[in-house]
Amino acid sequence: MSTFDDYLASFGGEPGYLNWAAFGPLAPAVREEVFADADLLGSGRPSSVALVAERIGQAQELIAEMLGVDASEVALQPSSTHGLMHALYGLAGHVIASTGEFPSVSLTLERAAQASGGALTARWITPGDLRVTPGAVAEVLDDEVTALAVSHVDFRTGYRADLAGLRDVLGPDRLLIVDAVQSFGILEEDYAAADVVVGHGYKWLRAGRGTGFAWFSPTARERIAPVLSGITGTVAEGLFVDELPAPAASAKAYTISPPDPLAAARLAVGVRQVHDAGIALIEARLAERVDSVIEIADRHGIPVRSPRERDQRAGIVALAPEEPARLAAALANAGIVVTARGETVRIAPHAGTDDETVRMLDEAISPYGNETLISV
Repeated sequence: MSTFDDYLASFGGEPGYLNWAAFGPLAPAVREEVFADADLLGSGRPSSVALVAERIGQAQELIAEMLGVDASEVALQPSSTHGLMHALYGLAGHVIASTGEFPSVSLTLERAAQASGGALTARWITPGDLRVTPGAVAEVLDDEVTALAVSHVDFRTGYRADLAGLRDVLGPDRLLIVDAVQSFGILEEDYAAADVVVGHGYKWLRAGRGTGFAWFSPTARERIAPVLSGITGTVAEGLFVDELPAPAASAKAYTISPPDPLAAARLAVGVRQVHDAGIALIEARLAERVDSVIEIADRHGIPVRSPRERDQRAGIVALAPEEPARLAAALANAGIVVTARGETVRIAPHAGTDDETVRMLDEAISPYGNETLISV
């Protein structure tokens, strides 16, 4: 088999899982790495501890290669929210963000503004269909705006933001801060348009919690003060006492304490699998699976709120049935795992989603979509 075929074959487990936008069950290779590294740390031998610690550098290098940047510009984080905190707490001026953003963006921005003593202001927008388009951003731009914080892929609708278009609108003098949790590892994207990219491996990378990361471009490092910089974020080598060293000139400045090497190992394995399989092939296979979900919904008369164009979406399909709770219950009873929230039911396949899962979805939706609902 090819490496890509090996990647697809690694999606084991029972069929019916369509909730990758919420959580990615750990890949077999990731689970194996956890046990192996835990055994090494269990020995307490310095050589074993040092060997596991090497996973930190490996994860940074792999993330950097995927982003097309230097490894010194990447900092491992406990979560993507930690990366956003480093970026937003160190900013001044007006930062644009949508009111419909995931709280990792919106709440972090609000808390950063509250803590800034007036130096930072959140400039909220509420674009149509929750889509942060270049046009929506252009309407509120002025000289006070210093940055835009945006999710690359909206967690509710699956809309894929046009990073190049947003960069053109912002110009070279404003920062573009991107939350790539719902896109990194499944979309072939040129992230050079951004200044900060944060991500997490617990969804599409199948690496579990604690596997966050953040990239800070040279421009971002010039403009974002390392407010939350900790003992690992300085120019000092090793332990320092009786002194207060300056922040590091690299992305190290945006770290607080040493990363968890076990989490770094899981992240390294998850990213390595994606890298070796080929991100373009993963994106193409995922697009086919999303097409299948949309086709099923259309055939059974269930409205789709997500974009249909491949270049405007990722792995999320938001269905808007008349009775969301009823559809969610039907899917659950059929053994299909999805996310039901408010007026929508979110379906999120992966490249490795098998034909049986697609068939199960079709059968579960079929009676729901075709039956005549009678109100008593």
